[in-house]
Amino acid sequence: MRSCLRVTLICSLLFTALPARSAQRSRKERRVQEIAALKRQVQELQAGQQQILAELREMKKLLAARMSAALDTPPAAPSPVATLNVRGEPFKGASGARFAIVEYSDFECSFCGKYAREIYPQIIDRYVKTGKIRYYFRDYPLPIHPNAMQAALAARCAAEQGKFWEMHDSLFANQAALNANDLMSRAVELGLDQGRFSECFAAARYVEAIRKVSLGARQMGMNGTPAFAIGSVAANGEVVTVNQVAMGADSFEEFQAALDELLKSSAPK
Repeated sequence: MRSCLRVTLICSLLFTALPARSAQRSRKERRVQEIAALKRQVQELQAGQQQILAELREMKKLLAARMSAALDTPPAAPSPVATLNVRGEPFKGASGARFAIVEYSDFECSFCGKYAREIYPQIIDRYVKTGKIRYYFRDYPLPIHPNAMQAALAARCAAEQGKFWEMHDSLFANQAALNANDLMSRAVELGLDQGRFSECFAAARYVEAIRKVSLGARQMGMNGTPAFAIGSVAANGEVVTVNQVAMGADSFEEFQAALDELLKSSAPK
C-alpha cells in the first residue's frame, strides 16, 4: 500500500515538474528571440546612422565647393531701377562726378523742409563741393499740399534766370509763405526780372514737365517725400542710372553710410 502511494506521489511530482520546465524553456527561448531582435534593430540603426553621416559628408563637400566658387566669382552688378534723362537740368557739383543723387521733393512738405535745412547742407559740404557727387533736384508736389505746385513753378521760373538754387533755398527757409504774392516777393528779393518771372509763372509753363517727373517718381515706388534716387552718371553727363531708391531722411549718418559704400565700391582695386 505504501509502495503504491510512493509511486503515485513520485508520478504526480514528475507530471507537475514537466509543465514548469517547459514553461521555463519557452521563456528562455522568447528572451533569446527578443535579444536577437534587439540586436538586429541596433545593427539596423547603426547602419542607418552610417548612411546619414556619409550623406552629411557629401553635403558638406558640395557646400564647400559652392562657397569656393562663389568667392572666386565677382559679384554681379545690381540691376538698375531706372534710367533718368537729366540733360539740361540744374545740378550742384562737379561736371565730372561719376555719381549722382536725385532728390524728389515738395516745397510745402515739412519733412522735406527739415531735410533741406539740416541734412542737405552736410551732403553738399561733404560730397558735392568735394567733387564726388552731383546733386539734382526734381519737383514732386503732393496733392495734399495746395501751394506745392505753384512753389515748384516759381523755382522753375527762377531757373530760367539762373537762380534755381537761390529760390530753392528761399522756399525751404520759410515754408509758411508760399502763396502767389509771397512767391513774387521772393523773386524781387532774389533780383529776378519781374516781367519775365511773372510771364513764366502766369503761363504755368512747367506744369506738364513737373507732372511727368511726378509720374516717374511713382513708377519707381516713391510714395512720399523726400525721396532719393542714387546712381551713376553716364560719360556724356546726360543720364543717371539709378541703382538705389531711398525714402525719407532721418539723419545725415544714413546718407553717409550709403554714399561711402557707393564710392568705396567704385574705387580702383
